Amino acid sequence: MQRLAYFDNAATTFPKPACVYDQMDQFYRHAGGSVGRGNYALSRSAKQIMDETRGQITKLLHCPTMQVIFQPTATLALNMIIQGLISGGAKNIYISPFEHNAVTRVLHHFERLRQVTVFQLTVTKDLQYDLERIRYQFDNDRPDLVIVSHASNVIGLVVPAEEIFGLAKQYGALTVLDMAQTAGVVDCSVGLDAFDFAVFAGHKTLLGPTGISGFVMKSDICLPPVLFGGTGFESANQDMPASLPERFEIGTMNISGIAGLNAALKWICGQSVSTLYQEESAKRKRLLELLACYDFIHTVGNIEGRQYVGIVSCVIDGISSDIAGQLFSERNISVRTGLHCAPLAHQFLGTYPAGTIRFSVNSLTPDDDFDTLDAALADIGDNL
Repeated sequence: MQRLAYFDNAATTFPKPACVYDQMDQFYRHAGGSVGRGNYALSRSAKQIMDETRGQITKLLHCPTMQVIFQPTATLALNMIIQGLISGGAKNIYISPFEHNAVTRVLHHFERLRQVTVFQLTVTKDLQYDLERIRYQFDNDRPDLVIVSHASNVIGLVVPAEEIFGLAKQYGALTVLDMAQTAGVVDCSVGLDAFDFAVFAGHKTLLGPTGISGFVMKSDICLPPVLFGGTGFESANQDMPASLPERFEIGTMNISGIAGLNAALKWICGQSVSTLYQEESAKRKRLLELLACYDFIHTVGNIEGRQYVGIVSCVIDGISSDIAGQLFSERNISVRTGLHCAPLAHQFLGTYPAGTIRFSVNSLTPDDDFDTLDAALADIGDNL
């Protein structure tokens, strides 16, 4: 059977470092207890893994004083933050044109209820954030909350988050950085004053398993809870605990996922974030050079001089993205097609409603995958 060439790392990275598989297996064999539900050895060892992983997250994101909150998915983490801040009074909310439905569907719900007004930050056609125009927007409609995806999951464009959030802070806004496509591959000091929240997805650029994600937050921010339940802490109190992280970590945590993430974070630290970004950028360049060899395929949103992660979107002459996805699948190439849960991005890029074919690489993408893709593109071209 022909080996699958995997170009869908923006959805979930594959393969993982071998230590991730080993650590999860060892967890269930030797440390499979629940945290906060007992004072026996298995529970204590699980808590030790959880506490150590929190420290690794704050080290990676350069935010030693921020609190780490684990959640099953980045979508749930974003919901907890956004819904909590809206219930706390946030009304004027700014987003980029590249936000995921994990942000936009939440805001659409509350906008329909007339509880918030949503504005888009000004981005030029050559993919620059127009800070002067954004300042003008903030002057006209003072921001309460600014949410930005650190890198677009459609084209991989990295935004100048520190500059945007620094400007937002001049107006007293709270800030949320969605790092689902960047944590572990784009170095960012979210411990700086401009950053209030940062969301991470364990199964993407952090190279961990599915089912474990979360966010970091400043400990002094009042974020009302929107989900309620058992924490193994202050059980007699029918209000959620005031302490962090217990206030937001309800139910039994995915400790095996945290164990896998623990191993992935140690692996990333051993490689260094800057090295992994350089390797991913080199793979992205190779992908672009390969696609450029075929005149029937055209990249979208790729502009010289901008910063990107390993994501490339494209279209094929005369073929819808869904049909193209089927053609690649038949040739053992995994790609993502359609709108990628980010319809606003496609409206901005002019690829709505058909969407694009998305290829996404990372530092672990093997050379053989590019050879398989080259052969597939040649075969597709011969049959157009």
